Amino acid sequence: MYERKIPVDLDCPLRLTLSLIGSKWKSCILDELRHRPMRPSELHRTFPEATPRVLDLQLKELVDDGLASKTIFPELPPRSVYAITPLGMSLVPIIDAMLQWGEKNRGLFERKYGHRATASDPTGKNI
Repeated sequence: MYERKIPVDLDCPLRLTLSLIGSKWKSCILDELRHRPMRPSELHRTFPEATPRVLDLQLKELVDDGLASKTIFPELPPRSVYAITPLGMSLVPIIDAMLQWGEKNRGLFERKYGHRATASDPTGKNI
């Protein structure tokens, strides 16, 4: 079983929160799941730049932390669906604040990196 390399610091609320949503894809996954439950394949299509292994690992951690739930349907082939939990929904205001901050300061990073990723170009490469 996977064990975190650095233990969670329960004495610091900021580090605790960051340990739950601070990885590259967890906030993005929760942001998508707030709208509707999704199958793993849908999440993989939503984030094509994320490797399947990393996305699966972060989904497992979200479930283990109680921020998302996984339902496996007993059919052949088995089908699973991820959904956000009430605890995960309690993080949505934080995610919204991060989205607002990113939008407000987008220009700073466009100047720094010289381009902007678009829906048709999620890698941010100029085409």
